[in-house]
Amino acid sequence: MRLSSWTRAAVRHPIAMVLSLLALGALGWAALAPIAVASHDAVYEIPRGTYAHRAAGEKVDIFPQTIRLRLGLKDVLVLKNADEVPHIFGPTLIMPGQSFRLPFETASTYSFECTAHPHGGLHVIVEPGPAPGLERLLWRWHSLISAA
Repeated sequence: MRLSSWTRAAVRHPIAMVLSLLALGALGWAALAPIAVASHDAVYEIPRGTYAHRAAGEKVDIFPQTIRLRLGLKDVLVLKNADEVPHIFGPTLIMPGQSFRLPFETASTYSFECTAHPHGGLHVIVEPGPAPGLERLLWRWHSLISAA
């Protein structure tokens, strides 16, 4: 009986064949498995004294001009007001000591007025989560590289 080249290779190099199958399985998992995250919250805090510094004419950079979020990973914006005065974010008044949670369910670009921001407003860009397949595999690879 004549054996195929794969069968001959498996017989000659069983450890290499097992390792190859394990590597293919790991790649398949990385490309298709859901991404688990510890928290979906992207937390930003308005520090104590922000209003006083701005009223004194000082430059206060506590938020970036653009906040980037990703659906399924970091898709909830949390603003904490540690200042002594209320601040407005969009249509919401955040009292001192309070937090405001804003979950996003649609990928888009959002613009909000913000009294704590030096320009009076900021943009929130919500990007779609990585799709299963090559995009998710590449996302996991970049996350692994940037964490190292």
